[in-house]
Amino acid sequence: MHLHHSPDAPAADEISFDEFLRVDIRIGTIVSAEEFPKARKPSYRLVIDFGETIGRKKSCAQIAANYHVDELVGRQVAAVVNFPPRQIGPAMSEVLTLGFADKGGEVVLFAPDVKVPDGSRLF
Repeated sequence: MHLHHSPDAPAADEISFDEFLRVDIRIGTIVSAEEFPKARKPSYRLVIDFGETIGRKKSCAQIAANYHVDELVGRQVAAVVNFPPRQIGPAMSEVLTLGFADKGGEVVLFAPDVKVPDGSRLF
């Protein structure tokens, strides 16, 4: 499946509300971030804390264009937590960290504008 990372991408196919609810999107706090030099595009390896129920999960995110590794710890982000883990080169990515494309097609992280409890689910 190829996703279009531009503001003028066509709308996706229609889905039902029940299908939407199957996608488990949670808020978590980044507890560690490190550069991931073996990735094809500039990326970071993140550990995100989703609270007691989900716990800490790893994610590989192509966010180096807009974020420095030092500014990520403590930041809340949204992620899909119910995809199967994916091998990204030598690393395992357990969740998909969510973002939107800026004008240059680079990722801008998606996060609440007010701090919410880690593990809160999008609805």
